[in-house]
Amino acid sequence: MFDFKDKIIVVTGGETGIGRATVESFARAGGTVVIAGFLEDEGDDVVSSLAKENLKAEFMKTDVQNEEMIEDVTGKVIAKYGRIDVLVNNASIFDGFAGINETTTALWDKVINTNLRGTFLMSRTVLKYMMPRGEGAIVNVASVGGVIGGADGLAYTSSKFGVIGLTRQMACDLTAKGIKVNAVCPGMIQTDMRKHSTRILADDAPPMRGVGVNPDALKRVPAGKKGVPNDIANAILFAASPYSNYMNGHSLMIDGGWTIQ
Repeated sequence: MFDFKDKIIVVTGGETGIGRATVESFARAGGTVVIAGFLEDEGDDVVSSLAKENLKAEFMKTDVQNEEMIEDVTGKVIAKYGRIDVLVNNASIFDGFAGINETTTALWDKVINTNLRGTFLMSRTVLKYMMPRGEGAIVNVASVGGVIGGADGLAYTSSKFGVIGLTRQMACDLTAKGIKVNAVCPGMIQTDMRKHSTRILADDAPPMRGVGVNPDALKRVPAGKKGVPNDIANAILFAASPYSNYMNGHSLMIDGGWTIQ
């Protein structure tokens, strides 16, 4: 269905969970994919796994909190491939449902700097190369927790509300310049985000509540089950493809019907 042959795609946080499924889907659709990720072993595993299918992907160590590293990695992509056709801002860390009284300043800063500031920095840097060409697609991974309260913790919710606002304003600024910007909003998806967030946050990690399937939480979801990473990857590919060319500034809810109620 999707054809990304000869397209250069950058996926932040593309080494695990939704990001990995997205990288694999783009590669299987013919794209050349750069994983701008933080976890090297996981990133190398994605690359080697895809190489066995003769598919194109590579890993570049990136911390989206670090502006200099973003500039460096983006420059390397441009030097090697000449352009970036699609940017997927997927890199995120979770706050373990920490509320206002449990959220330390360090936790707040790391979540906001990764999820929101990182999306801004990565977009602004890549746009320096997209805008002169007058074409490109940016897909931001937000969350159901970016449109409703009570789905996540304080910092994560704040960051994802910010990502949706960023998406809408970027679309207002860029649509007439040939660049479309949209977001996808995952609901309950089966990933290891809590484990990886704990590892990245290190000493600043809160207790990661909500591990496993919570039957009471699933009562919120008409589908009655969690989604899988490919459910989100398919939406991301749609948002990046020509099939969505008249869709701009939109936030696609991929949540089993959670937010229709």
